[in-house]
Amino acid sequence: MHATPIDVTDFDARRLNAVLARYDDLPVSGRREVNLLRRELDRAHIVASREVGDRVVTMNSQVVLRDLDSGQEFTCRLSFPDEANVEAGRLSVLAPVGTAILGYREGNVIEWEVPAGTRRIRIEKILYQPEAAGDYHL
Repeated sequence: MHATPIDVTDFDARRLNAVLARYDDLPVSGRREVNLLRRELDRAHIVASREVGDRVVTMNSQVVLRDLDSGQEFTCRLSFPDEANVEAGRLSVLAPVGTAILGYREGNVIEWEVPAGTRRIRIEKILYQPEAAGDYHL
């Protein structure tokens, strides 16, 4: 993750902080993903759900991502950990790429460290964003 500004809705921030609180008792070795998401939330610009841009990845957004190293494109919905299911195209916000895309915009390129090196993805398109559709409860 890096210092590009990110926007997270106040509604998503409250729900994500509640999710993170459930992981507070994990041993240190199991907290890497939790800590990465916590750091992203700490640096986020928190905006009202009705004010977030329609090209920003929010929770439950359906996005098209492109792996810039392999050229592979995939579509997924950014989900809460208990809703994630790769087969159904749901990506957990606690997965490294899930944390990486939260709050970024269509067209942004995101780099993040994985054990094998640095990965790069581009947010090609946001197919659905709850706030843009008026679905403020998702």
